[in-house]
Amino acid sequence: MNTLNSGNYLISDEVLLENILTKTVQEAPPAAYLVGIRRSGMTATESEEHLDELKALTDTFGAPVVGREVAILRIPTASYLLNTGKVKEIAVAARALGAKVLVVDDDLTPSQQRNWETLTELAVIDRCEVILGIFADRAHTREAQLQVDLARAQYSLPRLKRQWTHLERQRGGGGFRGGAGELQLEVDRRLLRNKIEKLKKDLAFVRKIRATQRGQRLLVPVPSIALVGYTNAGKSTLLNAMTGAQVLVADKLFATLDPTTRSVVLPNRQKAVITDTVGFVRKLPTMLVDAFKATLEEAELASVLVHVVDASHPHVMDQIKATESILEDLKIIDKPTVLVLNKVDKVSDKSIIPLLGEGYDNVVATGAKTGVGLEKLALLLGELCDQTAVWRKFCLPPNRYDLIGLLKEYSQIESEDYDDNANYCVVARIPERLYYKFSKFEI
Repeated sequence: MNTLNSGNYLISDEVLLENILTKTVQEAPPAAYLVGIRRSGMTATESEEHLDELKALTDTFGAPVVGREVAILRIPTASYLLNTGKVKEIAVAARALGAKVLVVDDDLTPSQQRNWETLTELAVIDRCEVILGIFADRAHTREAQLQVDLARAQYSLPRLKRQWTHLERQRGGGGFRGGAGELQLEVDRRLLRNKIEKLKKDLAFVRKIRATQRGQRLLVPVPSIALVGYTNAGKSTLLNAMTGAQVLVADKLFATLDPTTRSVVLPNRQKAVITDTVGFVRKLPTMLVDAFKATLEEAELASVLVHVVDASHPHVMDQIKATESILEDLKIIDKPTVLVLNKVDKVSDKSIIPLLGEGYDNVVATGAKTGVGLEKLALLLGELCDQTAVWRKFCLPPNRYDLIGLLKEYSQIESEDYDDNANYCVVARIPERLYYKFSKFEI
């Protein structure tokens, strides 16, 4: 293992690399001051709504919020995004409240981030960095951890310079400028680039194994249902209620990141699998959409989507639009979809519930914790999953126990009998993907 001298200590490549990644992403600051950005075309209400969500994210990240303000952005600047005077005002207000870190509700470029820190003498992180920190803390499966580590490394690479400003840079011999800081920076870049390549290879290997597993699962004629929706809408609670799963449920953003799949038998005896996917959020960093492509593939391959919405949330329509925007980006917006208006037991004005479902073909109001509407949802899912199934009559030889077993397990049988040759004759509604196995026995 390679080592390098940092001060009076020898540090291994792996230890140093972990220090690089955790320094900017995982260390939760003691007190945070939130800075909202009101761009042209945004109303004051919209900017406050976005800042409310940033507060929820920061709380989940683990940093106590001591203050907040919205800065009006008329003309973005390359150096700070905002103008210099406004950045100084923000710094004064933050220090007066004892804040140690500024959290900006926008994406800052690496140079803008460095400029903010130099001017304010405070730690500065943006919305993307907060979400990365939350994801790093929530990922548990091997694949999710690899995805998060890759996103962290890609985010950190262009920002390394700000981490070594404390190292002295000295003029070297021969007129060249160099020293400990510059050497450290080059070593860090090399380590991170190597780490990124290794993570990509490891992730490709894990995805290859998962693709094989999915391919085997697709051979079984069981429709798949994907739960999608805004984070903290109640997807995990709904999965637990419908399948008896024990997925973590918490009143936090991104409480669960790893996809969980469970089987369920719908009221029409149709078997299906339900997958809880990662929750969406406004301004989801592009690198995280890419990093969690594997998780979202479950939604891409699903037969039916269940769009779970927190009907009690004050900004529910914005959350619906944000989720549909991501589904559109993934090119799966046209899949058969059920809009689930969850948490209706928390809605004080029940008259708004029908309004939320206007324009949608399949809408169910539920209370996943209380069980309200779950029976109706299961019936509707059964109907949608059965849309491609067909009624057929087959006569199977008595020795084809394999096909008889498949029929009994995966089809809806209307009648069954035996003919004079002991053939098993059955009228059944059979999944289309299973039909090819029985076609030559159809009568």
